[in-house]
Amino acid sequence: MKSLLAHITAPLLLLGFGLLGCERPAEAPALKYSDAPATAALPTYRLAIHPLHNPQKLAEAYQPLVDHLNRQLTGIRIELEASRDYQAYEEKFRARRPELLLPNPWQTLESIKVGYRVIAMAGDAADFKGIFIVRKDGGIKAPADLKGKVVSYPSHTALAACIMPQYFLHQNGIDVMKDIRNVYVGSQESSIMNAYLGQSAAAATWPPPWRLFEKDHPAEAAQLQVIWETPSLLNNSVMVRDDLPPAISEKIRLVLLDLATAPEGKAILAGMATARFHAADNATYNQVRDYIAIFEKTVRPVESK
Repeated sequence: MKSLLAHITAPLLLLGFGLLGCERPAEAPALKYSDAPATAALPTYRLAIHPLHNPQKLAEAYQPLVDHLNRQLTGIRIELEASRDYQAYEEKFRARRPELLLPNPWQTLESIKVGYRVIAMAGDAADFKGIFIVRKDGGIKAPADLKGKVVSYPSHTALAACIMPQYFLHQNGIDVMKDIRNVYVGSQESSIMNAYLGQSAAAATWPPPWRLFEKDHPAEAAQLQVIWETPSLLNNSVMVRDDLPPAISEKIRLVLLDLATAPEGKAILAGMATARFHAADNATYNQVRDYIAIFEKTVRPVESK
């Protein structure tokens, strides 16, 4: 267990030191945290991924996609950008700093408000659902068993890994704001680890991080189980800022939509735990707006804890 904790916490420590100006280990993928792109001969556009993994895991999963885009596109360069947490990510797009986004569906709606537009959906809609992870020996059998106990989530604005699980609990007779103690722990891996360590009775997450956890930590995953899952909604979007040249936006869209048939596409998609990219636009996410309206009316405002 000590080695696993080191695996989970080391990227966070590296991130903290990186923010203080210390060098990263030579083998770690280079991530961008600044508010301005690095100087380059080619125009540089930043692809900011919402924090669905810790920074190291995010780079491992998404840098191959960025490398593929750079091989397929001419005259521009794309760089991967990570964020410390969900709130830092939301601050970035509300300030219109990144040119390209991969946000969750609620963040998609918020990004539309400030001038981004959807060009694709990342993954199958059926895969976008909340799941609850519990220890097999934890004694949790029904939602009512969570009363008086801790439930962990990555962030209060995580749609699949918090909002949808909390709505599920609401529908199953749990007053989310009174019957349980909600703990927001910063990342999907941390949420799962809280359940593994017994610090929470249940962890909310969604399928891709859980699949990666099973792959990377089979011994620990064997002591856990998925006990409930929510209905599906829509998957994460890919967005471009409204001042990006339309020709570039279209090239990026086509490369993403063709990725599943590209020679290296299957390996790239597998690394992201994503089936494929689908055609989508702003209107695709209208059903998310309806879902959020019901959630905020019956459970809590999204941006309150």
